[in-house]
Amino acid sequence: MDHDVIKPYSKEGEKKEQVQTMFDKLAPYYDFLNRLLTLRIDVVWRRNAIKMVSNPQVKDICDIATGTADLAIAMAKTMPLAQVTGVDIAVKMLEVGDKKIEAQGLSNRIKLEKGDSESLRFDDASFDLITSSFGVRNFQNLSGGLAEMFRVLRPGGKIMVLEFSRPRIFPIKQLFNIYFQYVLPFIGKITSKDPRAYKYLYESVQQFPDYERFSSVLQEVGFVKTSFKPLTFGICTVYLASKP
Repeated sequence: MDHDVIKPYSKEGEKKEQVQTMFDKLAPYYDFLNRLLTLRIDVVWRRNAIKMVSNPQVKDICDIATGTADLAIAMAKTMPLAQVTGVDIAVKMLEVGDKKIEAQGLSNRIKLEKGDSESLRFDDASFDLITSSFGVRNFQNLSGGLAEMFRVLRPGGKIMVLEFSRPRIFPIKQLFNIYFQYVLPFIGKITSKDPRAYKYLYESVQQFPDYERFSSVLQEVGFVKTSFKPLTFGICTVYLASKP
C-alpha cells in the first residue's frame, strides 16, 4: 500500500482533511501523550536534530506541520537571530502552540499560521532553513509537499526532517512493532478517546519510505547532499538535505 493512501479514518475522502480532524481532536492531549508515550525521548530527538542544523547566522526558518510548536520554540531558543514561521493545517494545535509561545516570551520571534504544506503562501526562496518533525508522514502528497519546501527554501539553504522510522535490528524491531501496534492504541484509547489516531500512527510509519527511500524522494524533487542519521536504534531518523 502506498504511503499517500494511508488515512486516519476512512479510505474515502481527502487525507489532509482527515489529518486535520484527527489533530484538532488530539490537540488538548497531544503534548502530554507525546511525553508519556515516548518517555520524553521525543525531546531528546528534537534537541539532537536541531544540533545538526543549528547556525547562528540563520535568520528565517519555516517549520512545516509545526503542531504545538515544540520544534519552533526549541529552534528560536537555539538560534537567537532567527525568526520562525510555523505552519500547520490543524487550528486547534496552533492554538495550543500560541499559548506555549506566549508563555515562553517568544511571541516576537515565532509566528504560527494555518496553511497547507502542499500549497504554501510564501514566495520562492523565502527561508534559510526549513524543518518538519513528525509531519511529512502525514502529507497527502509526499512529493508535492517536499517540492513546496524546496521552492520556498533559498539556494544554499537546508532542510531537516525528523520522522519515525522502522528499526531493522533484532529485538528492537519486534519490540517496536508490538509497542506501536498494540500498546500505543490502547493508551491512546484511554487518554485521548481517539484510538484510531494511534492505529493510524502505526500504519503510517509502516508505509513511510524511510532511510534510503526517503532520501531518494528528496533527491527527486531537487535536493542535494542528502543524508540520514537513525536515532535510538532506528526508532526515529533525522534527514538532512540542501538546495543547490
